[in-house]
Amino acid sequence: QVQLVESGGGLVQPGGSLRLSCAVSGSTFRLVTMGWYRQAPGNQRELVARITSGGSTNYADSVMGRFTVSRDNAKNTVYLQMNSLKPEDTAVYHCNADPPLRILWGQGTQVTVSS
Repeated sequence: QVQLVESGGGLVQPGGSLRLSCAVSGSTFRLVTMGWYRQAPGNQRELVARITSGGSTNYADSVMGRFTVSRDNAKNTVYLQMNSLKPEDTAVYHCNADPPLRILWGQGTQVTVSS
């Protein structure tokens, strides 16, 4: 059984930074690709960043150069460093496997970028 807890969201001004964390329980974490997803009200869910078990990363064009995804397998944690935030980054951010497992979707953490 795998469980996820996201944290680190909040309210920031445009140009600000946040670091999101995803704590994972279970022994499968080290074997799978993990992703960060976001969803704004009325919008489809978007994969913004992913990281493989070996540390290879991919980013959506909309966040490339501003966001950095990393993982610490010893701590069973995935991170998303978010810099130069824009209002269009406002969304609920979730972590999950890539491809995602339906049973792992949780509450996520709210990121709001506003002046």
